[in-house]
Amino acid sequence: MNTHTAAPRPRGRVAVIGGGVIGISWAGLFLAHGLDVVVSDPRPEAPEQVLAGLGEIAPALAELGLPTERLTDRLRFEPDLAAAVAEADVVQENGPERLDVKREIWRTVEEAAPAHALLATSTSGIPATAIATAMRQPERLVVGHPFNPPHLVPLVEIVPGERTSAETLLRARDFYASLGKKPQILRKEVPGFVANRLQAALFRECVHLVAEGVVTEAELDDIVTDSIGLRWAVAGPFRTFHLGGGPGGLPHFLGHLGRAMEASWPGLGEPSFDEPTVALLTAQAQEAFGREPVGELAARRDRAQIALMRALAEPAHAQPVQAQPAQH
Repeated sequence: MNTHTAAPRPRGRVAVIGGGVIGISWAGLFLAHGLDVVVSDPRPEAPEQVLAGLGEIAPALAELGLPTERLTDRLRFEPDLAAAVAEADVVQENGPERLDVKREIWRTVEEAAPAHALLATSTSGIPATAIATAMRQPERLVVGHPFNPPHLVPLVEIVPGERTSAETLLRARDFYASLGKKPQILRKEVPGFVANRLQAALFRECVHLVAEGVVTEAELDDIVTDSIGLRWAVAGPFRTFHLGGGPGGLPHFLGHLGRAMEASWPGLGEPSFDEPTVALLTAQAQEAFGREPVGELAARRDRAQIALMRALAEPAHAQPVQAQPAQH
């Protein structure tokens, strides 16, 4: 079953800047949708790494209902950045998460890419406004931030800079939607965007609870996947608490439990990644996950993620159950 939503099939040429984990994932998704892809990475070993990475993610692409035979026929490599983007319709940059590097990349891209090209950066936290100071036309640049891995997880956060044009935002939204993604245009810039901020906030408390000896890493993972992980996958935090308010919805929930929740906020942990904490987390990770290769764990995760996406995409096939209000 194809978990991707129906949308006009994308056409054209995409330049993927950076052949790391995110770049490989984007390249695989673009190729599976029939786009011509050029990967630009100055490292001599980049082509070999990209090809190996595409081989690893091909099964997940196939599970999504995308064609993977002869996946690399439309792929080429060009280490020279200006040459790589010279004929691109879309540029998806995944370079190092350093402002000076990104500014230099985009200065070159703007000079070399066609005037019609959609220009997007996969930065996980640097505002487009800061990057675009190197550009003569900052209205062309937009953040297209995926949630890792881009070929699998639907979300793409589209984040405008102060001078990003409305046309650029809409073009980015339509492009990612044509790939089966679920783009969200953020209403304003904020460091770290939304998904990573939420992830960081929850992970901070996870680290605190493990460091304080309340639970182990493995136990905490089970708690999350057996409770809020399941619930938020189908409802999200606000809808969950709206349902938790019963017939009165979110207003009733906030009136009944909001103050108690607020009172707990000052008591949340403020851990740091000091040497003892890092040593503890490393030891527990080795104990909990170290017996299996990361690749096997990732493949199992991807299969489960696809199964969940498939279930969410076909609610009509689910057996009806009597819904119960969620109190917490």
